[in-house]
Parts: sequence; structure tokens; C-alpha cells
Amino acid sequence: MPINKKSTINNIITWLHLWLGLISGIIVVIVSITGCIFTFQKEISSLIYEEELFVTPPSPSTQPLPISELKESAQKALGADQPINYVTSYTDRNRSWEFLAYKAGDPNAITFPESIDYYESAFVNPYTGQVTGKINYMHDFFIIVKYIHWSLYLSTKYGQPIVGWGTLIFIISLITGLIMWVPKRWSRFEKNKAFKVKWKARWKRLNYDLHNVLGFYTIIIALILGLSGLLYSFQWFSKAAYATVTLSTEAPPFPSYTSEDRATEQASPEALPIDQALAHSKHKFQGVTRYGISIPQTSKAPITVSAYNRHEVYYDYDAAYFDQYSGEELGQSLYKNKNAGQKLLAMKYDIHVGAIGGIWGKIIAFLVSLVCASLPITGFIIWWGKKKKTKKKGKRKPASRQKRKKEKEVAYTV
Repeated sequence: MPINKKSTINNIITWLHLWLGLISGIIVVIVSITGCIFTFQKEISSLIYEEELFVTPPSPSTQPLPISELKESAQKALGADQPINYVTSYTDRNRSWEFLAYKAGDPNAITFPESIDYYESAFVNPYTGQVTGKINYMHDFFIIVKYIHWSLYLSTKYGQPIVGWGTLIFIISLITGLIMWVPKRWSRFEKNKAFKVKWKARWKRLNYDLHNVLGFYTIIIALILGLSGLLYSFQWFSKAAYATVTLSTEAPPFPSYTSEDRATEQASPEALPIDQALAHSKHKFQGVTRYGISIPQTSKAPITVSAYNRHEVYYDYDAAYFDQYSGEELGQSLYKNKNAGQKLLAMKYDIHVGAIGGIWGKIIAFLVSLVCASLPITGFIIWWGKKKKTKKKGKRKPASRQKRKKEKEVAYTV
């Protein structure tokens, strides 16, 4: 049932939509624009860093060198003061393998650069061991864009809550906007006004349609993008989402495997544990696009190998855990065994960037993010126009009274 224009509820909804939109406007514009830019980061980076990321494969019979040998080449390129902690091994024979060195900085830092000590990768030809290049992500355009989107280029501790609350306010604005959008009457005129942009109209009407109509058509995807972003911002929201899907507040225990502390023992002379772990994972998880290998950073941490099934999608992966000294498998974690809540939380990144829908999902996410960036701007223009109009009316009232008074005096004297 449409809300009466003069009702108290309608006035409250209109007030909320206006002021919540004004409060979160700048944050929404920044986060939405950076989200647009970051959407096709993988595709654009593949063109920019073609020499680093791609290699000319040898004959089909040539196999990659042991990962331990490739890691040694990458470590020399990065330097001993930046130990490698993650490796991406691709099954595409045209791809170089990435060896990442990352270390968090001061936990109380204010800005993003201060919160990270180093964040750099070396890329190695898996067939020759030659380093094809390095990328320092601290100076990479898309990583800078990502952290503006993530935390306004502040450290996560300070910037993430700002972005999170701005996003939550925007979501409430979307809902109040939808309520305001509902036509008072379903006449032909009202339906055209609600569903069509009058492109040939004057600027004010066009701006109103861009805010009202485009906001309606994109609201479902905009809500999905916003809600998936909140899964990163707030633990309480992630827990609520998990509980909603599973009807339980207790998540299954996360697989916890530890290597036996044998730091003083020598590794197997036949094959290093990391080589054994990758070889075993390739045999266990076949038909995948890439393997992610987490290098242990403590004496008891296991080697973790994650097998990703889809190209540049992260949620549907299987993992195996290996002793860092012997290479013996300790256990595994399969995607198919996760419950609905775990799968939802695993999907949050792929949903947020649209990758879960492939290239068309990314295109939709890009366009909707662009509309989201425009909504605070078009909304502000509507508010500012009404404000100026109200001021003009206020100034005209005394003049109109004087005019009416003179007319009465003339009439009286006649």
C-alpha cells in the first residue's frame, strides 16, 4: 500500500534518505569509483605486466623445475630480508609462477603504507628458473586503488570501520529510496516516471530520473555488493550472516594441523618437503587452474596447498596440509564438505567483485558501482536545487505582500 505523502512515516523516511545520503555521500562516491576501477584489475594487469606474467612454454614434454629450486631463484631476486611466504603455481603452461613476500608493519599505523613493511613478488619461468620480473605492490596502481576502496588508504584498523559504517548507511539509504520510489498511483504517467529516464527532458528532470530510475534498476545488485562488503567490515555481520544461513551460531572447527617440531633435522635428500607437497597435491587435485602454496613462517606451521578450480575465482578451493619437515600429508579440507554458511563466507570476495559471474558478472558489478557512485551526486543536486528554490520563495513573499497592499490602497482610493 503506497504511503500517504503527508504521513509521518513518509516524512521520517524522506528525512532519513536525505540526511543519511548526505552523511555517507563522499565515502560512497570514493568506494564506488575505486570499486569500478578495481573490477578489471586482473585483465588490465595481464596487459601491463605481460613480460612478467607470461612465458613462452617449451615442448609439451618439458616439466616445470622443482618448486624449491624456483623459490631459491625468486628469493635471490627479492633479497634475504624479504622471505617468501606464498607461491602461486599455475597449470597454464604460458604463465610464470609468482613468489610473494609480504609482512605487516606497525599495527597502530595510521596510513596503509605505514601498516606494511614489504609487499613484493618475483615471477619465475617454471621451465628455466629465470626471473621474468618483480612487482612491488606498494607502488602498484591497482593495489593503491584497492586500499582506497578497502580503507580510504588508511590502515585497516582505522579506515575499515569508516568504510563499513559508510556502506551500512548507504544500504539503509537504498532501502528508504526504494520506499520513496513506489508510485503513489499506478497510472501510465506515474509508471513512466518510475521506470523510464526522460533523456530529452531539461537538466533538473534528467538528473532526477538518473537518481530515481537508475537507482531502482540497480538496487538489488547494489545491495548485494554492499552487503558482501560488510562481511569484511564487521565480525558481527559475518556471524549474523552465517547464523542466518545455517540457523546456528556455532561454526565447525577450522582445520588445525601442526608440523612436528624438527627444525634441527635435515630435510629428505631425495626431495624437499615443499616439492613433495606440491607433487602430492597435483596428483590429488587434478583439473584445477592453479595451486597456492603457503610457506610456513613458524617451526610448527604446516605447508598448506590450496587447489583453485576456476580461473581467478577463489571460493571453491580444496586444501591439503603437509608436515614442513617430512612432506607427509597431515589432512585435507574439501570445499564440498563445507556447510552453507562456510561457502557463503568463502564467496564474499568473488561476489563483491562480480567474478563469481565470470566476465558478465564483472561487467554488471562495474556498471552498478558506477551508478552507486552517481547516486550521492545526483541526490545532492536534487537537494541543493530544492534548497535554492525554497530560499527564493522565502525572499519573494515580502515583495508579494507589498504588491497586494498597494493594489488594495489603489482600489480604496478609486
